[in-house]
Amino acid sequence: MKAIMELEEVKTKQQIQLVDGNFSVSEASDVVLSLLNEKINFHKLQRLSLCEGHSEANTKYPDERITELEREKSIAQGFFTQARAEGLTLKIDGILKISINK
Repeated sequence: MKAIMELEEVKTKQQIQLVDGNFSVSEASDVVLSLLNEKINFHKLQRLSLCEGHSEANTKYPDERITELEREKSIAQGFFTQARAEGLTLKIDGILKISINK
């Protein structure tokens, strides 16, 4: 009976182990930069959607987020360049945490 009740509970939190492992600099760069590019493109599409038919739409949030992600991308590229020059390998532990807003 307890097991059935636990199954019926609504999960309010979820964790997804998105990336976990040791990588060459090239592999790590591909993974991280691909994720950043996807998020940048997501916000660009979000901004475009807001502007469709509303040229005066408030795009402050996607604009700021794109700028922030572009800055993070530049920092990451510098990090990968340095790691590559030093002949290092990299460990990535990327957990995506999801929770329900109440």
